[in-house]
Amino acid sequence: MRQKKVAIVTGASQGMGEGIVKAFRARGYGVVATSRSIQPSADPDLVTVAGDIGDPDTGKHVIAAALDRFGRIDTLVNNAGIFIGKAFTEYTEEDYRLKLKTNLDGFFFTTQQVIPVMLKQGSGHVVQITASTAEFASSRSPAFLAMLTKGGMNSATKSMAIEFATRGIRVNAVAPGVIRTPMHDPSLVEKLAAFHPMNKLGEVEDIVRAVLYLEDAAFSTGEILHVDGGLIAGR
Repeated sequence: MRQKKVAIVTGASQGMGEGIVKAFRARGYGVVATSRSIQPSADPDLVTVAGDIGDPDTGKHVIAAALDRFGRIDTLVNNAGIFIGKAFTEYTEEDYRLKLKTNLDGFFFTTQQVIPVMLKQGSGHVVQITASTAEFASSRSPAFLAMLTKGGMNSATKSMAIEFATRGIRVNAVAPGVIRTPMHDPSLVEKLAAFHPMNKLGEVEDIVRAVLYLEDAAFSTGEILHVDGGLIAGR
C-alpha cells in the first residue's frame, strides 16, 4: 500500500493558507494546519494546531502532531506572514518586532524542526510564500520590512536549496503580488490592482497552482516563482 504523503501549512486558517490546505487535501495528502485562530477539524486526515508561529514551541508542536498522526512529513509550506506598509521612519519598534517574529522566526524555527525529519526520510520539499515586493522597490508603496523579511526568506530559500540539493530535499518559494484575500479592504481593490502591470489582483487559486506546480517540479530547487501580474518584469 502506498504511504500517504503529508504536508504542513502555516498561516492556514484563511486566504492563501486555507486554499493551500484544501488543495493538498484534494490530492489525498494528510495535512497539519496551524495558525493562531485555527479551529479543530472533523477530518481525520486534517490535523489543526493552534498557536503563534513566531513561538518556537509552536513549530515543535506542529511537527510532533504530524509525526504522531501520519509518521512522516513530505512538504512544509511556510505561508504565515504579515505585511506592514509604512514609510521607513514611521515604523515602530512594535512593528519591527512583530514582523520579524511572524515572518522570520516562524519560518526559521518551523523549518529547522522539519529538516531533520526530511533528512531521515531522504526526501522532502519546503516552500516559502514570500512577496514580489521583496525584489521590486517602489516609491508608490514603501515596504522596508517586507524587503527585510521576505527578501531574507528568498535568499534563505536559495541557501537551503544548495545545502540540501544532494540529500533529497528541495527548497523553493512563491513570490505573490497583491492577492485578493480577507487581509485587503475590498474598497481598495482598484488601487491595489493598479500596482500590477496586468491591472488586476491575483486570486488565491493562482498561488495554490504555483505551490502545486513546485510540488511536482522534481528538478526545480532554489526557484523563486513570481505570481504577480508582471510586477517583477518592470513598469
